[in-house]
Amino acid sequence: MQRIVKGFILVSAVCVIGLMSGCGGSDNSDVYNPSIDPANFVAGVDNPFFPLVPGRTLHYLITNADGTENVAVTTTHDTKVILGVTCVVVHDVVTVDGALAEDTWDWYAQDKDGNVWYFGEDTKKYDGTTVNTEGTWEAGVGGAKPGMVMQSDPANHIGTTFRQEFMAGVAEDKTEVLSVNEAITTPYGSLTQCVMTKDYSDIEPGVVEHKYFASGIGQVATIVVEGPAEREELVSITTE
Repeated sequence: MQRIVKGFILVSAVCVIGLMSGCGGSDNSDVYNPSIDPANFVAGVDNPFFPLVPGRTLHYLITNADGTENVAVTTTHDTKVILGVTCVVVHDVVTVDGALAEDTWDWYAQDKDGNVWYFGEDTKKYDGTTVNTEGTWEAGVGGAKPGMVMQSDPANHIGTTFRQEFMAGVAEDKTEVLSVNEAITTPYGSLTQCVMTKDYSDIEPGVVEHKYFASGIGQVATIVVEGPAEREELVSITTE
């Protein structure tokens, strides 16, 4: 699953209402086919619950049965054009005891309505001398399609499910908006009026996460509520 938890896309209101529409997201991959028009996108990503500020790094701590992992998510000054759309490049680095465990480049973009879309990732996971690129995908390549990771108005979509990405057997994350008034305490601080989502994937049945997003910051916590216990929390924010 992409951690933040991701060109611009604009779809009709009918398409954006989620899995039930078969356009904004559908269990039927033949139906899920968001239309892409680069002219319907803006430069940068400034959605309050998913702001991508160039030069800013969000630092997280993951705690699970194996111990702890450190995650640094940096919004770079770089861009990548995908399907004619200029995406913001985000660098996600995971370390365990100081050793590199995962190195990922994510591509995000925002449409004119303020919705944030995920256009793919180039990911490498390290285990000794072994490098695993499973999970890598790019919209428009091999049938991969972008998806929505944050709505412009999540309060109007409570109970609605969206595809965050789609490439059969590789990238099938989905998200449902559960609440827009949640409170959570992390090492970074106590945060209120957070958007809370339910995230899951057909590729990982039995695993469900709740993610929390704070205005002006973005993702502040991820808690596995079904499956192996794991908690990811925001610890600090640094800037260049």
